[in-house]
Parts: sequence; structure tokens; C-alpha cells
Amino acid sequence: MRRVSFHRATTLDEALELRARFAGRGAVVAGGTDLLVALRAESRSLPFLEVVDISPVAALRGIAVAGGTVTVGALATHHELESDAELRRVAPLLGEACATIGSPQIRNRGTVGGNVANAASCADTLPPLVALGASLTLRSRDGSREVPAAGFVSAPYETALRPDEILTAISFHALESDERSAFRKLGRRNALSVSRLSVAVVLRRGAEGVLSDVRIAAGSVVPTVRRFPEAEACLNGSRGEDAALGAAGAALAAAMVQETGRRWSTPYKEPVVQAMVRRTVRAALEARP
Repeated sequence: MRRVSFHRATTLDEALELRARFAGRGAVVAGGTDLLVALRAESRSLPFLEVVDISPVAALRGIAVAGGTVTVGALATHHELESDAELRRVAPLLGEACATIGSPQIRNRGTVGGNVANAASCADTLPPLVALGASLTLRSRDGSREVPAAGFVSAPYETALRPDEILTAISFHALESDERSAFRKLGRRNALSVSRLSVAVVLRRGAEGVLSDVRIAAGSVVPTVRRFPEAEACLNGSRGEDAALGAAGAALAAAMVQETGRRWSTPYKEPVVQAMVRRTVRAALEARP
């Protein structure tokens, strides 16, 4: 059985000190919903022996909307995000995504920072954050830096976090009155399901119904969550007609195949990806202002 040492930080400074002390052989735990699974998987080699618990650090909690900017503490739970009325108003797709994660117990315990930092391609909060153009704040004892959510994950379970850094906050612009959004995911069942495919959409709809600034991000489609400009281009300048929706879905599916190649799951995933894009864009178009 794997042996680890457990350290609890009560302040951000203490957390950063412990992170620096155990750089390269330490892991940060908040809700623990991903880490505990990894610890139990004896076949997975974990490069750490020291666990730093940051769950008591109050400075990493909270959800704030001020001056058109939304700031979410890394320790905000999925339940807090899905139930926050102001967040559901200014970034509804993020709340929608959090509402689909795991069980009520997982949503009450798991954190947005942990979901992002774990960097699984099926992470449900990543597509909304990429579509929102979110920025991640990474802190160490030497200072802080901002990294775009779109460039944070370099490969499954690999991120831009340095061994001495902690993800402390996530920020993005609140959606404006003419912007709409939606998130949809597909799993093997309706609850307690890991995403097999997920799509997040943010778009702007003008007075004439013309779409612009369309942003489409997808998870579990290619190795890392990213936007698909090929699909976005099919919708920019359109009014969301069926032909444009079909073209966007086909463009995303083609990009998926080009990046991952054809494999046993491709005949299933191609039409499903196309349908998911159509449904998610339609949901965004039908969303209330």
C-alpha cells in the first residue's frame, strides 16, 4: 500500500511554503475527489509522497462579480457554482456544466480548481472556461502569473503548473446582454457519468439575428479541451440556420478525425459530435437573455 505524508495549510502563505518545500514530490488536495481515486489505483505511478491539504485556506474560496469580471476562487465547489444566482446570470454555461458532475456528494466536495488542475480531457468545467476565455491565476512564493485556460493543459493530466505553484483563482468577462451560452454533455447514463463528449458554446446574437464572436469548445473529442475555429467560422455571419449548424458540426467532426485519426470509435463519434454541436448551439440560441 502506498505511504504518503499529510500536511494541512490554513493560510495561502503556508500552502505556498509547503508547495515549495515539496516541489516535484508533493500533491495538492482540496476536495480530494480525483486524488483519492488516483491513490487507490496501484497501477498508476504517482510522483509524490507528500500531500498538502489546502481546503482550510479561506482566501481561495468565493465567487465575485465586479466591473464586468467574474472571479472564482479555486476552492469554490461545483455545488456553489451551480447554485450561485449571479453566476448563473452572467455565465450560465459554467453552472450548467457543474450541475452535471458526479453526485450531490461529489458536487459538494469537489472544487473547480481541482477539476481544472487534474486536466482530464473529460473535465466538465474546462470546455465552458475555454469558451469563456477564462484566465487562471497561478501562485508561488515568488509571485503570481496569469495563464489562459485554453493553454493551461498541454496533454491529458499535464498542465502549465510548475512544481511550486498552486492554482488560486479563475477569472473571465461576464457575458453581455446580447451573448448567449450553453453546455451539453453525453455520458453512458444520465447521472454519475463521466463525459464521453461535451460541447460548450458562447455566441453573440445581433438585433438582426446575425451571429458573431462564436466560440465552441469541446471535451473528450481530442486529447485536450480546445476551441474549434473551423466550426466557429461556419456560424459567424449566419442566423443559426440548419445548414450552418450542420456545417459547424461536420467541421468539428472533421477536425477531430484529422487530429486523432480513424479508430474503432470514429464511426460512432463522428455523427454524435455533429449532433452535439447542433444541439448545443440551438440551446444557446434559445437561452433567455
